[in-house]
Amino acid sequence: MSENELTATVRRVSPFANVIDIHGDITHFSENALTEAYTQAVQDKVRSLIINFSNMAYMNSSGIGMLVKLLIRARREGKNIVGYGLSEHYCNIFEITRLDQVIPIYSTEEIALASAEPFDLPEREY
Repeated sequence: MSENELTATVRRVSPFANVIDIHGDITHFSENALTEAYTQAVQDKVRSLIINFSNMAYMNSSGIGMLVKLLIRARREGKNIVGYGLSEHYCNIFEITRLDQVIPIYSTEEIALASAEPFDLPEREY
């Protein structure tokens, strides 16, 4: 594994939320790791996913595109996604791209978890 290759691990933090811890770069090479982490995170039938960006080294436009794909999938499945730990640089990018309007970003895991409490998004069946 290269130094900044993406690894994404999942932690259970409450009965309704799991955290996906991101380590490394989010680029087009990251798709499998992100998809696998998402799939693992939703197996517990949680309502909210919290993405920890604290150890993200780099993200490019392909990485932003992958986050949008995960968001679309999550919404279809009735899941909420929030994040925390973005650097100031990436907070600015989220604002410019308006990604912060669909993936709210918080400063700490505790605040992100509090914001991710169950909400009334209807369950969808496909």
